Amino acid sequence: MPTAILIDGGFYLRRFKSCYPTKDHTSAQEVAKTAFELALSHLEEKNKKHELYRIFFYDCPPLIKRAHLPITRKGIDFSKTPQAIFRLALHDEMRKLRKVALRLGHLMENSEWKLKDGRLKELLGGKIQFQNLSDDDFVYEASQKGVDMRIGLDIASLSFKKQVDQIVLVAGDSDFVPSAKLARREGIDFILDPLWHTIHASLHEHVDGVRSTCSDPSRRITTV
Repeated sequence: MPTAILIDGGFYLRRFKSCYPTKDHTSAQEVAKTAFELALSHLEEKNKKHELYRIFFYDCPPLIKRAHLPITRKGIDFSKTPQAIFRLALHDEMRKLRKVALRLGHLMENSEWKLKDGRLKELLGGKIQFQNLSDDDFVYEASQKGVDMRIGLDIASLSFKKQVDQIVLVAGDSDFVPSAKLARREGIDFILDPLWHTIHASLHEHVDGVRSTCSDPSRRITTV
């Protein structure tokens, strides 16, 4: 029976620069290729080689709407931002890779400008006044929906249909715990790869193993 690799794209991108400091994090092709190589690295274990079922990459489309900046009220087209251009290119690159299934959630419609945490504390503490704020003090928050649900549904489907005997999940939070417990009850070997990110000790009891195959950033030797 083969192995399915499930990658939480948002988490993977947040950890990319730490885990792969020599790779170009601005190149969608490089980031996609590295995700593919990361998945394949989990097929190799001591004295054992697993067969690949499929690689699932979960993410959310970028913000592409138009809005007005909160202070100057100048128009902004989010589809032309470097972040949106990169994310769309990354999704295109993932679609080209063999044995890769791209799973996309969606952004909530009720997105809005919010004051950054640090500036909010300064404002509430009286250190700055409202008239001191600029557009750079705000962030446009658009909540993602559907990504965790799709991960959970795929884990359940793979488990109930007995399509794999091992699932490797690249993620870093506890949202997956109910799905992991379900998979284990169905006899699936469930492995977590947190990309060397610190996880809560209690999570170990809900998986069959924790294994990161990329180099550990904390042990990397830096030269001056």
